[in-house]
Amino acid sequence: MNAGSAGEALPPLHPFAGAERPPTPSLRETIEKHGLHAKRSLGQHFLLDENLVAKIARQAGDLSGLHVLEVGPGPGGLTRALLATNAASITAIEIDPRACAAIRELETFHPGRLRLIEADALALDTASLLPAPRQVVANLPYNVGSPLLVRWLQQAQSWERLTLMFQLEVAERICAAPGTPAYGRLSVLAQATCAVGIRMRVPREAFWPPPQVISAVIGLVPRKEQPPRPQLAALERLTAAAFGQRRKMLRGALRPLDGETLLASCSIDPARRAETLSVAEFLSLAARLAERDGWSG
Repeated sequence: MNAGSAGEALPPLHPFAGAERPPTPSLRETIEKHGLHAKRSLGQHFLLDENLVAKIARQAGDLSGLHVLEVGPGPGGLTRALLATNAASITAIEIDPRACAAIRELETFHPGRLRLIEADALALDTASLLPAPRQVVANLPYNVGSPLLVRWLQQAQSWERLTLMFQLEVAERICAAPGTPAYGRLSVLAQATCAVGIRMRVPREAFWPPPQVISAVIGLVPRKEQPPRPQLAALERLTAAAFGQRRKMLRGALRPLDGETLLASCSIDPARRAETLSVAEFLSLAARLAERDGWSG
């Protein structure tokens, strides 16, 4: 995401309507104290409208008794909204030292409920960091959102739900139907493992600094029946090949995987293109590929 300059003034904040002022420092005080101006290199854009972050937290449903993972909390706007729910605990992963200092300060006001891990979320097995039942609720840094999602989909059975904010374009790709321009690798991987849907759109003006694009919150609810690990690994390989050359017919795009034979085994016309295949057809191909190559879980 594009970040604004460090010298830009912050917009006015919108406090929770009718709520008493918490004993913690205000979000504005936290931002100014820790010099939290968004960094381009970290894909940062901060949510400052407290009514909005409360609405985002509500998209996750009833969090009573659940352990919540948040990645990229920044100054802690969404973190505060999550702490206002009945979640059993919130584990925040942050790589920016300035934001870590802000979350540590917030942690002192919520001992035992908020835990900070200063690390790169892409380097962690996040599901192992908190007990079940667990959810992810996060305004993801735009530069790591898609890789993180793929990691979580690989272990979808570990999560009750994922409530994530992406650029609208990425959110639409995740939820796209076959035969539409947005349908692609993320669509197939997400829909093979989860029921997905866009829950709300978030205007540029809700962030500081405002990004160039509209954002959207999506909900992903893992399916009770998950593809076996070998099939899911084969699905990742298939979709990378098929959509990596999406203008080609499948016979050409899947040639490195002996695509003609694979497609014939599932009675799929090799002259079709990747965007015309349903998720079920991709899963069928992945099962045959995993079986053919003798992959094990």
